[in-house]
Amino acid sequence: MRPEEIWNNVEFVQLEEANSVPRKSTINVDEEDEALQICRVCGDKANGYHFNVMTCEGCKGFFRRAMKRNVRLRCPFRKGTCEITRKTRRQCQACRLRKCLESGMKKEMIMSDAAVEQRRALIMRKKKERIEAQPPGVQGLTEEQRMLIAELMDAQMKTFDTTFSQFKDFRLRGEDGSVWNYRPPANSNGKEIIPMLPHLADMSTYMFKGVINFAKVISCFRDLPIEDQISLLKGATFEICILRFNTLFNTETGTWDCGRLAYCCEDPEGGFQKLLLDPLIKFHYMLKKLQLHKEEYVLMQAISLFSPDRPGVVQRSVVDQLQERFAMALKAYIECSRPQPTHRFLFMKIIAVLTELRSINAQHTQRLLRIQDSHPFITTPLIRELISSTDG
Repeated sequence: MRPEEIWNNVEFVQLEEANSVPRKSTINVDEEDEALQICRVCGDKANGYHFNVMTCEGCKGFFRRAMKRNVRLRCPFRKGTCEITRKTRRQCQACRLRKCLESGMKKEMIMSDAAVEQRRALIMRKKKERIEAQPPGVQGLTEEQRMLIAELMDAQMKTFDTTFSQFKDFRLRGEDGSVWNYRPPANSNGKEIIPMLPHLADMSTYMFKGVINFAKVISCFRDLPIEDQISLLKGATFEICILRFNTLFNTETGTWDCGRLAYCCEDPEGGFQKLLLDPLIKFHYMLKKLQLHKEEYVLMQAISLFSPDRPGVVQRSVVDQLQERFAMALKAYIECSRPQPTHRFLFMKIIAVLTELRSINAQHTQRLLRIQDSHPFITTPLIRELISSTDG
């Protein structure tokens, strides 16, 4: 199944731009220099210098991954002479990498994962400082911010089935055939998670579809190019699911109450399940302690969704401005809805939580890829599309 068919299966809104006026890029490029703004590797539209060469976002991501994998690639077609274009760049990785190197891309300019995390944290800190420098509104929330929050709350209500009444596609049954009477095998050693994984994949897919529908209800999201919509969803869907699941987390029992279904993590001997879920469980307890309002949860979802540094995003400046709007609305909401100084650090704590969420997202994507390699029957087409690389 092709990626576009997967998105269509969840009724993803495709913007009809074929017969409309072409969307103008937000990147400031002089008309006389426009011809120079092409990727030196594949000829696609470039969005800046990456690793010493003017390239598109796709070739930037491809080069980074190819260098980090450090795998020797071989041309399966024309012995290293494949023509690399926007349409053919996915067909031969060896020739694409050769073209990257011949164009002047440098391995030594690739940042380490730790450096990327530090830069991301620095960006978030500077954004937080800019927002905190804004004087608080004289009358609390502005009319625009109230409308923004109202739209998010409406989107949440329409797309988040907290009773899970529509979750009916199970690949899991108890001994009597009922989905309600399933019990994992008594034998532990982490093995019980394997038969549970297909069911968890089905549950995750159900939640992912809700997140996609949440995004398409938001008007400013629909205004973005379809390519940026998909890139943003690929990056944020798992994070938004975690935020939604947190609203269902019961700290007293350590369970997620999903309508008639309840999930808990019991693994007294440790093992695979403990390794996979421990950081996530700690995160849920930490976030639940903040006792957030529903409005604060949906604003966090929006801030996560509109992250300009997701791989594949082209209109970064537009997305960055949208993210700042939601962040400022969150700060203003906290200032006018919570007593001071009791919650004077809440906004900073939420920003820190979102930074931590990015790390958890990256870790779980890698784990899901390993699970998919060893148990390919478990994942669904939508999960495979969401965790796939965005290389254009």
